Amino acid sequence: MFKDIIVGVTPTGIDDCAVRAAAEFARKFESKLYLVHVAGMEQGWGSMETLEPSGETAKIKAKITENYAEVLEGIAEKQIIVVPGIPHNEILRLARKKNTDLVVMGPHTKEYEEKRSKMWGMAGSTLERVSQKARCPVMVVHKDVVCKEPLFSKILVATDFSDQAECAVSYGGQMARQYKADLTVMNVVENGSSRSEIIGRLEDLYGPRLEGVSGCGFEACRGKASMEILRMGQQSGADLIVMAHHSKERDPEKAFLGSTVTQVALNAPCPTMSVNRHFDLRCGLMYDQSGGVTKAEATA
Repeated sequence: MFKDIIVGVTPTGIDDCAVRAAAEFARKFESKLYLVHVAGMEQGWGSMETLEPSGETAKIKAKITENYAEVLEGIAEKQIIVVPGIPHNEILRLARKKNTDLVVMGPHTKEYEEKRSKMWGMAGSTLERVSQKARCPVMVVHKDVVCKEPLFSKILVATDFSDQAECAVSYGGQMARQYKADLTVMNVVENGSSRSEIIGRLEDLYGPRLEGVSGCGFEACRGKASMEILRMGQQSGADLIVMAHHSKERDPEKAFLGSTVTQVALNAPCPTMSVNRHFDLRCGLMYDQSGGVTKAEATA
């Protein structure tokens, strides 16, 4: 499924959960795993500082290699990459070069961990920038992930009926088919719409394209979007939450920073996957946007 995985790291070890999750996925799927550190991240993912190589990158690489030697055991193809530059630019550049189909990120400094809701939503943060422009899903992990069989059994997809959210629903459907998982598609009701009206809209819009997904259900609730998604995730026992990075704002550069997906990702009981465009799982079968199966081999 995931053939090429990138995970952002720092030498501090604050992102251990993300690294362990990426390593587990790499072992499970026999993936290539790239641990990438952009020099200057000690000041946080949003830092614009760069660091001259002059031997420092080699020292950082050696420290990361030592820190994660045990975690990376059993992974045949792995690489630790340390480069100076602007964090989100370097991560996105590597993702394009390696044709990555998953980027894993976590909290990367103690300051961010302590002030995560505020800091991760700040303008210019690497999480926001990578999620905006990544050509693959971005999984945010802030707690240890249990790598079980099946990997995911209960998937929650949140939609606001935007074009970006349709990508998330389609991807959630693919994941549910792949793992024969239960799938819940939910919307937080806007003012003026009843719960029954929204559920009817969800069924009409997404029902046909989710045919073949066992245990598929639709839910609607009223309240603050992030709080309701977190509540539904906890209540349903979700082991994966899938969302579009952006709201209905069409211009990604003007999209609301400190978005619902960020608030959910840093507080959810399970990993949160940000999806911002249509693409297919590398699982041997390709699903078109209506939910049909084609013969073509999937590509990222």
